[in-house]
Amino acid sequence: MRKVTIGLALGSGSARGWSHIGVINALAAQGVEPDIVCGTSAGALVGASYAAGNLPKLERWVRSLTRFDTARFFEISASLNGFVNTERLHEFLNEYVADDNALIEKFAKRYAAVATDLEGGREIWLDRGSVLEAVWSSMSLPGLFPAIRRDHRWLVDGGLVNPVPVSVCRALGADVVIAVNLNGDIVGRHLEQIAPVVKKNGGVVERITDLVSEYAASAFPPKKDGEKPPGLFDAIASSVNVMQDRITRSRMAGDPPDLMLAPRAAQIGLLEFYRAGEAISEGELCVERMLPEIRNVLGLR
Repeated sequence: MRKVTIGLALGSGSARGWSHIGVINALAAQGVEPDIVCGTSAGALVGASYAAGNLPKLERWVRSLTRFDTARFFEISASLNGFVNTERLHEFLNEYVADDNALIEKFAKRYAAVATDLEGGREIWLDRGSVLEAVWSSMSLPGLFPAIRRDHRWLVDGGLVNPVPVSVCRALGADVVIAVNLNGDIVGRHLEQIAPVVKKNGGVVERITDLVSEYAASAFPPKKDGEKPPGLFDAIASSVNVMQDRITRSRMAGDPPDLMLAPRAAQIGLLEFYRAGEAISEGELCVERMLPEIRNVLGLR
């Protein structure tokens, strides 16, 4: 009897993406080891670390993150291509995902990352070549990361076109696809966030947000006392949430997975990477809640 090929589609979600670590760990505890791993944005990063055998090391590091550690990954760039400290990000990817010479085709598992062609808007599947280029391209959220040049294209975040890459898993040969959707119940949630990424001590995020908010307030004075426009990153986060929620719903309707896992991590903000412990725990709990269906679909005892 032919072995069933299992595909794992890890969705986009920025800081909520650490939930994927918990999902992978909990599935492994049940004896579920995917043969194919496809990811978009944060899912591409976690998926690549898993395929490279570095997931335990990544988990230890993200659990140790603090607000200050998170803030050190951001800076005001003179080129205005983005607010991410690319040198520090490169060091992080080398240490916890893969080195510069690592190739996707050398992985024991089939792997692919999804990116978006900035000029043509096409969905690009990166399943060969440099691991780091694929991951970086897939997670290059406009406004935060600079676009990545690869194969004569400028590539940005794959969440713009395929937030949960079920279709990629099937194209690579998966018989059963387990999808991890981080985009459920997130619309408008970032406008409710109270705690900023870093306390107001001159951090990059706060300085930029304050400048934009002050400009907006002066140009369009609030009509009600105390009513202020959303901060820059609140507006970006909520806009991304609306877009990814709508795209995810549309893609899932046309190509539903065999199993859908939806961690309840909407309370974690776009850049709150220091809340990894919460996200990982919710990923594990999500698998526990779905165990009866997982066992039924995969024929597990």
